Amino acid sequence: MPIPKILVLAGSIRTGSFNARLAALAAKEIARAEAEVTRISLLDFPLPLYDGDHEARSGAPENAVKLKRMFCAHQGVFIASPEYNASLTPLLKNTIDWLSRVRENKEPALAAYRNRVFALGSASNGTYGGMRSVMALRHVLELGCGALVIPEQIAVREASHAFEENDDLKDERSAALLRTLARRLVELARLVA
Repeated sequence: MPIPKILVLAGSIRTGSFNARLAALAAKEIARAEAEVTRISLLDFPLPLYDGDHEARSGAPENAVKLKRMFCAHQGVFIASPEYNASLTPLLKNTIDWLSRVRENKEPALAAYRNRVFALGSASNGTYGGMRSVMALRHVLELGCGALVIPEQIAVREASHAFEENDDLKDERSAALLRTLARRLVELARLVA
């Protein structure tokens, strides 16, 4: 069976981000599930705020094209999404919007989101663990972009106390849920590979 390639990212670039920690832990679990993992930070791909006039004048920014190509080179994507005002971060939404606009070589719209599998997670100090951001992100990816998002997901609540010093999750139930999510993502990504 082919070894799937999985892209892992967080929707936050904040120093000490709980979601960057969750993304790092997810990358480890995905690698243990026998996938090739690429972990990136959106800090390395700055994008202007999406603006149709900017796009009409200059096309998609170079970093949007690079990110779209990176998404297309992977059969699966794991996104750790912080919660801002019961939704996803402006950084993540802007990235999704730009990637939805990149078209190369007469490919179909939304190429970054089609023919790959997505898995979602969140970590927050709140009671819901960022679950509302996961639901909002699922809505954007599935309905807005036509992506296949697996039903398994993770929301780590009270995140400031949820991680061990080695960044593993303290709560065994949450750790088991992340392992299950990672295995399912890899399993389905193999079908796309």
